[in-house]
Amino acid sequence: MSGASGDGDSRLRVAARRVVTPFVDRTVAERVVISLAAILLSVAVGFVIVLASGRVATCETAAWTMPLTGLGFCYDPVEVYVVLFNGALGYPFAVGDPGVFDPSWTPFNLSFGLTLSETTLLVFTGLSVAVAFRAGLFNIGTQGQLVVGALATALTVLTLAPVLPAGPLGGVVLIAAGTLAGAVGGGVWGAVPGALKAYADANEVITTIMLNFVAANVAYVLVLEVFRAEGSSVVATAYVPEYARVTPWLFPGSSDFALAVLFAAVGAVTGLYYLLEHTAFGYDLRTSGIQAAAAEYGGVDAKATTVRAMTLSGALGGVGGSVWVLMSEGRWLESVPNLGFDGITVSILAGNNPLGVLPAAFLFGLLKGGGLEIGFRTDVPTELVGVLRGLIILFVAMPEFFRMIGRRTGIGTGPSPGTGGDGGRADDAAVDGGDADA
Repeated sequence: MSGASGDGDSRLRVAARRVVTPFVDRTVAERVVISLAAILLSVAVGFVIVLASGRVATCETAAWTMPLTGLGFCYDPVEVYVVLFNGALGYPFAVGDPGVFDPSWTPFNLSFGLTLSETTLLVFTGLSVAVAFRAGLFNIGTQGQLVVGALATALTVLTLAPVLPAGPLGGVVLIAAGTLAGAVGGGVWGAVPGALKAYADANEVITTIMLNFVAANVAYVLVLEVFRAEGSSVVATAYVPEYARVTPWLFPGSSDFALAVLFAAVGAVTGLYYLLEHTAFGYDLRTSGIQAAAAEYGGVDAKATTVRAMTLSGALGGVGGSVWVLMSEGRWLESVPNLGFDGITVSILAGNNPLGVLPAAFLFGLLKGGGLEIGFRTDVPTELVGVLRGLIILFVAMPEFFRMIGRRTGIGTGPSPGTGGDGGRADDAAVDGGDADA
């Protein structure tokens, strides 16, 4: 019986290897090609879903008629995807006259500004999750860290504003102090599950999920009972002074996007990449994530590294909350968007590489911005738009997800079952080293 069971496990491992291996040992260029192919496949599947939905829906006039068959559909799948990708950029590509490219298009338009605003926010939450991943930790608590950081930012700016001179100099000081407060608040909130993981062996997935609820509800009660703006009909703090906000430059004010913050996000991406790949702290963090026991044998304090990694992860999430307050919302509001949870997807799309977070966040921002345009310009239900966005994200993320499984389990690397040895783990470390070079 045991022999039969062993044969079954071996066959299962061989099957798993066949699925995972094609995604593991790939260069950056090959992974980009795979991602582009995944986008095209998701568009094809979404095309069919739009057609099926348009067939069962009721409408007076068909929006699209299938050639040859003459079948009418209530939704035009071509229009949906044109609006999704073209609309998020502000329609640079014209359909019909005046040609392929619209000469009147400018990048400093409202739609593109909204896309870049979402992108900028997701860069910080994506980096937050990526840091934890590289340390072998799964931080589901970026949302809670963002909430705490956002509240700390709003309260710090509102407290300091009366004692500082109004104007550019006071605004710079308030922005710096608010961002620092957000980083400290998010860092402290991230350090808690890090310490629980390091010294009590508490599963960080469970603790970070629970702390999301704690953060949201404690912040809600504090604002409701203590810091609520006078006369406000919603649970929110007062608005921070206008001179303490990072205002749009070149883009419309309603886009809630500031180029200065995007430049800061790019700086954060570059700085974090250097920290992880070219410093002793980054080496300790990465080796702890690959194999904690081997890292400790080599002199790395794995427990302290765990706490530091979660603190840094939380601080980045807190900075995301600061950006939300100082660039987008202007105050702390109870309806905090799910930027922290979206950051998990961004990190996975990026392969947990800081350099990949920026394009991954842009793709996510593009889909969100295009989804808004579809809602404005077509009769397609918002639920269907969500399905199309989810399909693209799912198809792009799945190859990277299989790759992560192969690296972490050794299924996709090392010798085949029955050859003996621990080559899977050795190759696993080699793959991680290759990622660092990438």
